[in-house]
Amino acid sequence: MSVDLGLDGKAVLVTGASSGIGLATARAFGAEGARVAVAYRGGAERAHHLAEELGARTDRALALPYDLGDPDTVEAAVATVTRRWGGVDVLVANAVRRGPRRPPGRHTEDVPADAWRALLRDNLEQTLRTVQLVLPGMRERKWGRVALVSSHVVRDGAPGQEFYGAGKAALHGFARSLAWDTGPDGILVNVVSPGLTRTAGVLADLPARVREKELSRTPSRQLSSPDDVARAVAFLCSEANGNITGAVLDVSGGR
Repeated sequence: MSVDLGLDGKAVLVTGASSGIGLATARAFGAEGARVAVAYRGGAERAHHLAEELGARTDRALALPYDLGDPDTVEAAVATVTRRWGGVDVLVANAVRRGPRRPPGRHTEDVPADAWRALLRDNLEQTLRTVQLVLPGMRERKWGRVALVSSHVVRDGAPGQEFYGAGKAALHGFARSLAWDTGPDGILVNVVSPGLTRTAGVLADLPARVREKELSRTPSRQLSSPDDVARAVAFLCSEANGNITGAVLDVSGGR
């Protein structure tokens, strides 16, 4: 039996789409015939190049600014897609602000309040606001998909990442309760939680000994690729997903 994802013509907003998992996800939706809004903070040239690749000249894609630290760009991104394509059918909330790791020898209580509040505000508040902005149109059309991209840090923890982990963990609780509100309107909401993923940044920064240690703790003995994560997101956000909602899908090789 073949599986039709039913994404042809759907309007998809992918945030943080100029690199890594976001870029792979935008391509995955484009390959299924969706119209893709490539939302970016950095990497404007890459984002516009990707939009051209996905069909900007035939109105199949567009690139637009989206900065978690600038609420105006969040509002404008959704407004632009709605004006251009009639609404957002699929939201992939992938944009992230990591912030600096806590320096060695310092403790959680040493992190200034303005630093961790900014990290939570950007990663959590603006992501939730984006969801709020796309929901009215989805309810009107009685169909929608939302994927919130989380992190293995929620499950595993990581030194110096307490506040980043707190922001990502909050997405899990949000999705679980939001599913109750949106389910009757045909809107499915899920979290995708990648493990350590073979993005260009990770491969550049990951020492060989750390990589080997990670592989030894992973049942599949391989790190996920951005495409692995993208395919999981595309399925959860498709017609083929008829009744998975409020769930957390780990893409981590079995960790």
